Amino acid sequence: MIQNDPDSFVRGILNGNRRMIAKTITLMESSLKEHQQTAFTVMEKILPHTGNSIRLGITGVPGVGKSTFIESLGVYLADIGHKVAVLAVDPTSRRSGGSILGDKTRMEKLAAHENAFIRPSPAGETLGGVAAKTREIMLTCEAAGFDVILVETVGVGQSETSVASMVDFFLVLMIAGAGDELQGIKKGVLELADGIAINKADGDNLKAVEKAKGDLEAAMHMISPETPTWSTPVLTCSSVVEGGTKNVWNKVLDHHKKFMASGEFEQRRKKQNLEWMWTLVEDGLKQRFKNNEKINGKIPDISRQVENEKISPSAAAEELLSYL
Repeated sequence: MIQNDPDSFVRGILNGNRRMIAKTITLMESSLKEHQQTAFTVMEKILPHTGNSIRLGITGVPGVGKSTFIESLGVYLADIGHKVAVLAVDPTSRRSGGSILGDKTRMEKLAAHENAFIRPSPAGETLGGVAAKTREIMLTCEAAGFDVILVETVGVGQSETSVASMVDFFLVLMIAGAGDELQGIKKGVLELADGIAINKADGDNLKAVEKAKGDLEAAMHMISPETPTWSTPVLTCSSVVEGGTKNVWNKVLDHHKKFMASGEFEQRRKKQNLEWMWTLVEDGLKQRFKNNEKINGKIPDISRQVENEKISPSAAAEELLSYL
Protein backbone atom coordinates (compact mmCIF):
# COMPACT_ATOMS: atom_id res chain seq x y z
CA MET A 1 0.00 0.00 0.00
CA ILE A 2 1.52 3.34 -1.03
CA GLN A 3 0.76 6.19 1.35
CA ASN A 4 -0.55 9.40 -0.15
CA ASP A 5 0.98 12.20 1.94
CA PRO A 6 3.13 14.24 -0.50
CA ASP A 7 5.10 15.98 2.28
CA SER A 8 6.45 12.72 3.71
CA PHE A 9 7.75 11.82 0.24
CA VAL A 10 9.31 15.27 -0.21
CA ARG A 11 11.02 15.14 3.23
CA GLY A 12 12.35 11.65 2.51
CA ILE A 13 13.74 12.66 -0.89
CA LEU A 14 15.43 15.83 0.38
CA ASN A 15 16.99 13.84 3.25
CA GLY A 16 18.37 11.34 0.73
CA ASN A 17 16.38 8.48 2.32
CA ARG A 18 16.87 5.51 -0.07
CA ARG A 19 13.63 3.84 0.99
CA MET A 20 11.60 6.99 0.30
CA ILE A 21 13.34 7.59 -3.05
CA ALA A 22 12.42 4.05 -4.14
CA LYS A 23 8.84 4.49 -2.83
CA THR A 24 8.49 7.79 -4.72
CA ILE A 25 9.64 6.14 -7.94
CA THR A 26 7.11 3.32 -7.42
CA LEU A 27 4.46 6.02 -6.87
CA MET A 28 5.47 7.76 -10.12
CA GLU A 29 5.33 4.52 -12.09
CA SER A 30 1.85 3.66 -10.77
CA SER A 31 -1.05 4.05 -13.16
CA LEU A 32 -3.57 4.67 -10.35
CA LYS A 33 -5.16 8.12 -10.56
CA GLU A 34 -4.63 9.02 -6.86
CA HIS A 35 -0.99 7.92 -7.01
CA GLN A 36 -0.44 10.06 -10.12
CA GLN A 37 -2.00 13.05 -8.34
CA THR A 38 0.29 12.60 -5.31
CA ALA A 39 3.31 12.14 -7.61
CA PHE A 40 2.39 15.37 -9.42
CA THR A 41 2.31 17.29 -6.10
CA VAL A 42 5.64 15.76 -5.02
CA MET A 43 7.25 16.78 -8.34
CA GLU A 44 6.04 20.38 -7.95
CA LYS A 45 7.53 20.57 -4.44
CA ILE A 46 10.93 19.06 -5.27
CA LEU A 47 11.39 21.00 -8.54
CA PRO A 48 13.34 23.91 -6.91
CA HIS A 49 15.88 21.32 -5.64
CA THR A 50 16.56 19.76 -9.06
CA GLY A 51 18.86 20.47 -12.00
CA ASN A 52 22.17 20.29 -10.13
CA SER A 53 23.62 17.23 -11.78
CA ILE A 54 25.43 16.22 -14.93
CA ARG A 55 23.09 13.99 -16.95
CA LEU A 56 24.89 11.46 -19.11
CA GLY A 57 23.00 9.24 -21.59
CA ILE A 58 24.67 6.04 -22.81
CA THR A 59 23.67 3.94 -25.81
CA GLY A 60 25.22 1.24 -27.96
CA VAL A 61 24.31 -1.94 -29.81
CA PRO A 62 23.80 -5.12 -27.73
CA GLY A 63 27.12 -6.72 -26.83
CA VAL A 64 29.01 -3.44 -26.67
CA GLY A 65 29.41 -3.78 -22.89
CA LYS A 66 27.13 -0.99 -21.67
CA SER A 67 26.55 -2.46 -18.20
CA THR A 68 30.26 -3.13 -17.62
CA PHE A 69 31.10 0.37 -18.84
CA ILE A 70 28.47 1.98 -16.60
CA GLU A 71 29.65 -0.01 -13.59
CA SER A 72 33.29 0.90 -14.25
CA LEU A 73 32.53 4.61 -14.71
CA GLY A 74 30.01 4.63 -11.85
CA VAL A 75 32.42 3.04 -9.36
CA TYR A 76 35.20 5.45 -10.41
CA LEU A 77 32.89 8.47 -9.87
CA ALA A 78 31.46 7.13 -6.59
CA ASP A 79 34.99 6.46 -5.29
CA ILE A 80 36.02 10.09 -5.89
CA GLY A 81 32.99 11.35 -3.96
CA HIS A 82 30.23 11.81 -6.57
CA LYS A 83 26.74 10.56 -5.80
CA VAL A 84 25.78 8.48 -8.82
CA ALA A 85 22.29 7.41 -9.88
CA VAL A 86 21.92 4.86 -12.68
CA LEU A 87 18.59 4.73 -14.45
CA ALA A 88 18.68 1.56 -16.47
CA VAL A 89 15.76 1.20 -18.84
CA ASP A 90 14.90 -2.41 -19.68
CA PRO A 91 12.97 -3.52 -22.74
CA THR A 92 9.53 -4.82 -21.86
CA SER A 93 8.51 -7.93 -23.71
CA ARG A 94 5.67 -7.08 -26.08
CA ARG A 95 4.45 -10.65 -25.85
CA SER A 96 4.35 -11.16 -22.08
CA GLY A 97 4.49 -7.57 -20.85
CA GLY A 98 7.18 -8.70 -18.44
CA SER A 99 10.60 -7.10 -18.17
CA ILE A 100 13.98 -8.43 -17.18
CA LEU A 101 15.11 -6.14 -14.38
CA GLY A 102 18.55 -7.65 -14.06
CA ASP A 103 20.71 -4.54 -13.86
CA LYS A 104 21.46 -4.78 -10.15
CA THR A 105 22.83 -8.27 -10.63
CA ARG A 106 24.88 -7.10 -13.63
CA MET A 107 26.35 -4.17 -11.65
CA GLU A 108 27.02 -5.83 -8.28
CA LYS A 109 29.98 -3.69 -7.24
CA LEU A 110 28.24 -0.42 -8.09
CA ALA A 111 24.95 -1.53 -6.51
CA ALA A 112 26.78 -2.15 -3.22
CA HIS A 113 28.52 1.28 -3.22
CA GLU A 114 27.19 3.73 -0.61
CA ASN A 115 27.37 6.62 -3.12
CA ALA A 116 25.36 4.84 -5.82
CA PHE A 117 21.70 4.16 -6.54
CA ILE A 118 20.52 1.87 -9.36
CA ARG A 119 16.94 1.88 -10.56
CA PRO A 120 15.89 -0.41 -13.40
CA SER A 121 12.55 0.51 -14.99
CA PRO A 122 10.42 -1.44 -17.43
CA ALA A 123 10.16 0.50 -20.68
CA GLY A 124 6.45 -0.25 -20.93
CA GLU A 125 4.68 0.95 -24.03
CA THR A 126 6.76 4.08 -24.47
CA LEU A 127 7.84 4.16 -28.10
CA GLY A 128 11.21 5.58 -27.15
CA GLY A 129 12.08 2.51 -25.11
CA VAL A 130 12.79 4.90 -22.25
CA ALA A 131 10.47 4.41 -19.32
CA ALA A 132 7.74 7.04 -19.50
CA LYS A 133 8.74 8.30 -16.07
CA THR A 134 12.52 8.44 -16.57
CA ARG A 135 12.57 12.25 -16.48
CA GLU A 136 10.62 12.39 -13.22
CA ILE A 137 12.89 9.74 -11.70
CA MET A 138 15.94 11.73 -12.81
CA LEU A 139 14.61 14.86 -11.06
CA THR A 140 13.81 12.85 -7.92
CA CYS A 141 17.42 11.61 -7.79
CA GLU A 142 18.72 15.17 -8.29
CA ALA A 143 16.55 16.48 -5.44
CA ALA A 144 17.97 13.68 -3.27
CA GLY A 145 21.50 15.01 -3.89
CA PHE A 146 22.76 12.77 -6.71
CA ASP A 147 25.08 14.89 -8.85
CA VAL A 148 25.72 12.44 -11.71
CA ILE A 149 22.80 10.71 -13.45
CA LEU A 150 23.63 7.91 -15.90
CA VAL A 151 20.76 6.92 -18.21
CA GLU A 152 21.22 3.66 -20.12
CA THR A 153 19.08 3.13 -23.22
CA VAL A 154 17.57 -0.11 -24.42
CA GLY A 155 19.55 0.56 -27.59
CA VAL A 156 16.86 -0.11 -30.16
CA GLY A 157 15.17 2.22 -32.60
CA GLN A 158 13.76 5.38 -31.12
CA SER A 159 15.24 4.98 -27.63
CA GLU A 160 18.41 6.89 -28.57
CA THR A 161 16.42 9.96 -29.61
CA SER A 162 14.43 9.85 -26.37
CA VAL A 163 17.52 9.66 -24.17
CA ALA A 164 19.40 12.31 -26.16
CA SER A 165 16.50 14.69 -25.52
CA MET A 166 16.85 14.43 -21.73
CA VAL A 167 20.60 14.46 -21.06
CA ASP A 168 23.47 16.98 -21.13
CA PHE A 169 25.91 14.62 -22.84
CA PHE A 170 24.93 11.73 -25.12
CA LEU A 171 27.56 9.01 -25.43
CA VAL A 172 27.51 6.31 -28.12
CA LEU A 173 29.50 3.21 -27.16
CA MET A 174 31.00 1.09 -29.94
CA ILE A 175 33.27 -1.93 -30.27
CA ALA A 176 35.99 -2.74 -32.79
CA GLY A 177 36.42 -5.81 -34.89
CA ALA A 178 32.72 -6.50 -35.51
CA GLY A 179 33.05 -6.15 -39.29
CA ASP A 180 31.35 -2.93 -40.26
CA GLU A 181 32.59 -0.35 -37.74
CA LEU A 182 29.30 1.47 -37.89
CA GLN A 183 27.64 -1.83 -36.79
CA GLY A 184 24.05 -0.96 -37.31
CA ILE A 185 24.45 2.45 -35.66
CA LYS A 186 22.41 4.78 -37.79
CA LYS A 187 23.83 8.06 -39.06
CA GLY A 188 21.02 9.81 -37.13
CA VAL A 189 22.37 8.41 -33.87
CA LEU A 190 25.90 9.58 -34.63
CA GLU A 191 24.45 13.05 -35.36
CA LEU A 192 22.98 13.06 -31.84
CA ALA A 193 26.24 11.98 -30.19
CA ASP A 194 28.24 14.42 -28.04
CA GLY A 195 30.93 11.77 -27.82
CA ILE A 196 31.74 8.32 -29.22
CA ALA A 197 33.76 5.81 -27.19
CA ILE A 198 35.16 2.56 -28.56
CA ASN A 199 34.97 0.13 -25.65
CA LYS A 200 37.12 -2.94 -24.90
CA ALA A 201 40.38 -1.10 -25.78
CA ASP A 202 42.55 -3.63 -23.98
CA GLY A 203 44.71 -6.72 -24.59
CA ASP A 204 44.81 -8.10 -28.12
CA ASN A 205 42.05 -5.75 -29.20
CA LEU A 206 44.16 -2.56 -29.19
CA LYS A 207 45.18 -2.67 -32.86
CA ALA A 208 41.57 -3.20 -34.03
CA VAL A 209 40.44 -0.37 -31.74
CA GLU A 210 42.93 2.08 -33.24
CA LYS A 211 41.77 1.17 -36.76
CA ALA A 212 38.11 1.57 -35.76
CA LYS A 213 38.95 4.94 -34.21
CA GLY A 214 40.44 6.16 -37.51
CA ASP A 215 37.42 4.90 -39.47
CA LEU A 216 34.96 6.57 -37.11
CA GLU A 217 36.87 9.85 -37.09
CA ALA A 218 36.68 9.85 -40.90
CA ALA A 219 32.94 9.10 -40.74
CA MET A 220 32.37 11.92 -38.24
CA HIS A 221 33.98 14.43 -40.63
CA MET A 222 30.97 13.87 -42.89
CA ILE A 223 28.63 15.09 -40.14
CA SER A 224 28.56 18.81 -39.56
CA PRO A 225 28.70 19.73 -35.85
CA GLU A 226 25.53 21.11 -34.29
CA THR A 227 27.46 23.95 -32.66
CA PRO A 228 30.87 25.62 -33.18
CA THR A 229 31.47 25.07 -29.45
CA TRP A 230 31.91 21.31 -29.82
CA SER A 231 33.10 18.71 -32.32
CA THR A 232 32.16 15.13 -31.44
CA PRO A 233 35.34 13.34 -30.29
CA VAL A 234 36.06 9.63 -30.86
CA LEU A 235 37.61 8.15 -27.71
CA THR A 236 38.81 4.70 -26.70
CA CYS A 237 38.18 3.16 -23.29
CA SER A 238 38.32 -0.07 -21.32
CA SER A 239 35.83 -1.10 -18.66
CA VAL A 240 38.12 -3.80 -17.25
CA VAL A 241 41.32 -1.77 -16.75
CA GLU A 242 41.72 0.34 -13.60
CA GLY A 243 40.75 3.95 -14.49
CA GLY A 244 39.96 2.81 -18.06
CA THR A 245 36.87 5.03 -18.34
CA LYS A 246 38.32 8.13 -16.66
CA ASN A 247 39.19 9.82 -20.00
CA VAL A 248 35.53 9.61 -21.05
CA TRP A 249 34.47 11.43 -17.88
CA ASN A 250 37.13 14.08 -18.45
CA LYS A 251 35.66 14.69 -21.91
CA VAL A 252 32.15 15.01 -20.39
CA LEU A 253 33.51 17.62 -17.94
CA ASP A 254 35.23 19.48 -20.79
CA HIS A 255 31.92 19.60 -22.70
CA HIS A 256 30.08 20.76 -19.55
CA LYS A 257 32.57 23.57 -18.96
CA LYS A 258 32.38 24.83 -22.57
CA PHE A 259 28.57 24.65 -22.73
CA MET A 260 28.23 26.45 -19.38
CA ALA A 261 30.54 29.22 -20.60
CA SER A 262 28.67 29.68 -23.91
CA GLY A 263 25.20 29.59 -22.31
CA GLU A 264 24.26 26.55 -24.43
CA PHE A 265 23.92 24.33 -21.36
CA GLU A 266 20.96 26.33 -20.06
CA GLN A 267 19.46 26.68 -23.55
CA ARG A 268 19.60 22.91 -24.09
CA ARG A 269 17.84 22.24 -20.78
CA LYS A 270 15.10 24.79 -21.55
CA LYS A 271 14.53 23.19 -24.96
CA GLN A 272 14.39 19.74 -23.34
CA ASN A 273 11.74 20.92 -20.84
CA LEU A 274 9.55 22.14 -23.70
CA GLU A 275 10.01 18.84 -25.56
CA TRP A 276 9.05 17.00 -22.37
CA MET A 277 5.86 19.08 -22.08
CA TRP A 278 4.80 18.25 -25.65
CA THR A 279 5.60 14.56 -25.17
CA LEU A 280 3.30 14.54 -22.14
CA VAL A 281 0.59 16.37 -24.12
CA GLU A 282 0.81 13.72 -26.89
CA ASP A 283 0.73 10.87 -24.36
CA GLY A 284 -2.25 12.45 -22.58
CA LEU A 285 -4.18 12.90 -25.84
CA LYS A 286 -3.48 9.27 -26.80
CA GLN A 287 -4.76 8.11 -23.40
CA ARG A 288 -7.92 10.22 -23.65
CA PHE A 289 -8.53 8.90 -27.14
CA LYS A 290 -8.27 5.30 -25.87
CA ASN A 291 -10.56 6.03 -22.90
CA ASN A 292 -13.27 7.77 -24.96
CA GLU A 293 -16.38 5.54 -24.92
CA LYS A 294 -17.88 7.03 -28.08
CA ILE A 295 -14.66 6.35 -30.01
CA ASN A 296 -14.37 2.82 -28.58
CA GLY A 297 -17.86 2.09 -29.86
CA LYS A 298 -16.93 3.16 -33.40
CA ILE A 299 -13.52 1.45 -33.66
CA PRO A 300 -14.70 -2.11 -34.58
CA ASP A 301 -16.92 -0.91 -37.44
CA ILE A 302 -14.36 1.55 -38.85
CA SER A 303 -11.57 -1.04 -38.48
CA ARG A 304 -13.63 -3.54 -40.52
CA GLN A 305 -14.19 -0.94 -43.23
CA VAL A 306 -10.42 -0.29 -43.43
CA GLU A 307 -9.64 -4.03 -43.58
CA ASN A 308 -12.19 -4.51 -46.38
CA GLU A 309 -10.85 -1.44 -48.22
CA LYS A 310 -14.21 0.31 -48.02
CA ILE A 311 -12.51 3.38 -46.54
CA SER A 312 -8.90 4.60 -46.63
CA PRO A 313 -6.80 4.52 -43.41
CA SER A 314 -6.42 8.32 -43.52
CA ALA A 315 -10.19 8.88 -43.85
CA ALA A 316 -10.79 6.38 -41.02
CA ALA A 317 -8.28 8.14 -38.74
CA GLU A 318 -9.90 11.50 -39.55
CA GLU A 319 -13.35 10.11 -38.67
CA LEU A 320 -12.18 8.67 -35.34
CA LEU A 321 -10.41 11.92 -34.43
CA SER A 322 -13.56 13.90 -35.23
CA TYR A 323 -15.25 12.31 -32.18
CA LEU A 324 -12.70 13.84 -29.78
